[in-house]
Amino acid sequence: MKRPNIVLIVADDLGYSDIGCYGGEIRTPNIDRLGRAGVRLSQFYNTARCSPSRASLLTGLHPHQTGIGVLASPNRPGGYPGSLNDRCVTVAELLRDAGYATSLSGKWHLSGSVWEPSDSWPTRRGFDDFFGTLSGCGSYYDPGTLRRGEADASAEARDPRFFYTDAITDHAVEFVGRQAAADRPFFAYVAYTAPHWPLHAPAEDIAGYDGVYEAGWDELRGRRLERLRAEGLVGAESPLSERDPTQPPWSAVPHKAWEARRMQVYAAQVERMDRGIGRILDQLACSGVLDDTVVVFLSDNGGCAEELPLGDPEEFRSRRATIPAATRDGAQLRVGNDPGIDPGPEDTYASYGVAWANLSNTPFRLYKRWVHEGGIATPFLAHWPAGGLVGGRMVRTPFQLTDVLPTLSGATGVDYPREYRGREVLPPEGRSMLPALRGESGPDSDLFWEHLGNAAVRRGRWKLVREHSQPWELYDMDADRSEVNDLAQRHPGLVVELATEYERWAQRVGVIPRG
Repeated sequence: MKRPNIVLIVADDLGYSDIGCYGGEIRTPNIDRLGRAGVRLSQFYNTARCSPSRASLLTGLHPHQTGIGVLASPNRPGGYPGSLNDRCVTVAELLRDAGYATSLSGKWHLSGSVWEPSDSWPTRRGFDDFFGTLSGCGSYYDPGTLRRGEADASAEARDPRFFYTDAITDHAVEFVGRQAAADRPFFAYVAYTAPHWPLHAPAEDIAGYDGVYEAGWDELRGRRLERLRAEGLVGAESPLSERDPTQPPWSAVPHKAWEARRMQVYAAQVERMDRGIGRILDQLACSGVLDDTVVVFLSDNGGCAEELPLGDPEEFRSRRATIPAATRDGAQLRVGNDPGIDPGPEDTYASYGVAWANLSNTPFRLYKRWVHEGGIATPFLAHWPAGGLVGGRMVRTPFQLTDVLPTLSGATGVDYPREYRGREVLPPEGRSMLPALRGESGPDSDLFWEHLGNAAVRRGRWKLVREHSQPWELYDMDADRSEVNDLAQRHPGLVVELATEYERWAQRVGVIPRG
């Protein structure tokens, strides 16, 4: 049997309802055609933050088992090593050893070492071809830690036409075309940094959203919910959660034009990424391999409510892996969310903030880093005509990131080993989604999350969830997926039962209690 190609596309900090086929007003025609022609999942979950999600996605393990329980960072690992360990095997390692060509285009963020090569770099974890960044985010005009293979590629950003989203696409398109021409099965991991802050986009892309956000976040959240329902992704069980209580109604916002501009730039970032995905799909089609390629798209966490600068302004500015010292022509960077500064150009460094993140995660509440629905619910779509992933099917079975590796393993027929290169490795935690993606019914499995002390377990219709150091909350996902009616007081026995299961899981996978 001919093995399918794999194109795994990850967006960074994209909310549940940002793309068109998940209710968004942002123009994403290429992602939409994949979703509407393939399969969409209404209840797929990430792990609430970039590094842990990527670790889980690529290994089939919970992030705590991989060495990355919080972030890939030597400074803030929360008791974890902060780098991908050798107890796991990546999808790239599995597929490369089975004869696949393997490539990473874009963000890695799975190594605490971002300047000097280490065993946790992508080039040493299964990717023969790598162009991208080791750090978690950065300027789109001049990204830090840019590498081609293990060589410094920062000089490539000196080209005034350089824009990181486009450069990621260029590398992926070239790899797909080259491997398709060689008739070799390939695995392309395309990890965009869009739409993670900073808010950077070309002026013409920003202008394309003039007027779109003047209605404000309250009105637009309502419109998104209507479209989500029309798409069949949510129903009466998902009412619109209240606006974040820290944010004013749109009618009371003092700097409306600036606020609208922030969301315009964010939308432009998403559309630029979608345009790149269209180029990858076109390359697959013109190479004659689109039908034989498993294309997956998802986001690493929910919309991000972070306001810039984070923490001490001077310390934030000093993070060279994340922020350049100046623009490429030597101008000073204007860092932070200042109503006097319109974001978008290279000399700005801003984020879109709490209220717009609340829009991105419509109809849910909370954000990246929390394990309520707003932090962990992601669009997930898969397209593979030769494998029966067609027809615009909607899958409502809950799945999470640990299920991706078993799914790709099943699609390619590549088995996961008990030992890898002389060392014992942990078995995958998840299960294949292929039966569900092909329209077959099957039982749910228990799902678990932990990040920064925020914790949750889901069993069937019930989800037990808490914020760090706060009491457990209990929600009936079949009746209240927006998590607005806490039933913990009504079902104390169920709370104890699920909390006990969570503690067993946390001990087994090595969750380190916060603090």
